[in-house]
Amino acid sequence: MTHLTRRQLLAATPAVLALPSAFAAAWPARPVTIVVPFPPGGGTDTFARPLFAAMTRNTGKQFVIDNKGGAGGTLGAGIAAKAAPDAHNYFMGAVHHSIAPSMYPKLDYNLEADFVPVGLVSSVPQVIVVNPSKVQARTLPELLAHLRANPGRLNYGSAGNGTSHHLAGELFKQQTRTFITHIPYRGAGPALQDLIAGQVDMMFDGLGSSAGHIRGGRLRAIAVAADKRAPGFPDIPTAAEGGVPTYKVATWYGIWAPKGTPADGIAAMQAEMRKALASDELRAQWTSLGTESPNLWGADFGRFVSAEIQRWAEVVKASGAKLD
Repeated sequence: MTHLTRRQLLAATPAVLALPSAFAAAWPARPVTIVVPFPPGGGTDTFARPLFAAMTRNTGKQFVIDNKGGAGGTLGAGIAAKAAPDAHNYFMGAVHHSIAPSMYPKLDYNLEADFVPVGLVSSVPQVIVVNPSKVQARTLPELLAHLRANPGRLNYGSAGNGTSHHLAGELFKQQTRTFITHIPYRGAGPALQDLIAGQVDMMFDGLGSSAGHIRGGRLRAIAVAADKRAPGFPDIPTAAEGGVPTYKVATWYGIWAPKGTPADGIAAMQAEMRKALASDELRAQWTSLGTESPNLWGADFGRFVSAEIQRWAEVVKASGAKLD
């Protein structure tokens, strides 16, 4: 449902303006703070840390990640919306924030009205992962057979109510007519820790945050929710190959600035992001995390987010998902 096509990623025209030389030379004038609205160790962190480490090296100025977890990512978003719009404060959100308006009736921010879209950082398919000591299934047909023979016996962790992990699970249950108990956490990092420890059985996670655990054998990947197998993970079949062709969910991550941030400040941020994302180092890292470097900026990114908000509203309505 939220699958981002290669055409969308690569065909968008960059909306990066030419930088005034005086501003470009002076920015950043001090450390840049990026609010990441989840605890360390989740998917957002997985992409934020290498990106902003590269930008710190490139500029010689600090890009500081401020983790503000809670309420499915909405707590940190509310904090970021109120930050000074001085080109030194940014927000790194995710697909979860396009779901939140349909799940949370009283948000203290509006993603489209209180922020300015800067650019897309990555888009990775969701992956169905299980704890190999808790779940014996190795393929999607085997997992479905187990779920149908044991309704309600397995549970799945998520980054919190209303996140893509939660809705991806609800969508899977709806499309496969299975029942799995939902266990919400305060971020993907804590949920993954409990999955690895055997406190929960499975997750519908963004491939980026599960990648290292899959390679290390701590988690078993069952299928990716995409049209094609993911870069760097040719051995993980798609859900379609496992008999569920309609199951397509992507987790994407992007950058916003507080409303009122000067356009030349946003252009400077975009220019540094583009430089970092185009580097061989980050291209290789993104491939290892199951994605490719995107090319969706400014207003084009904003239109994509607006479409995602509408699309997820339909998924929420169809699934009947509610805040527990």
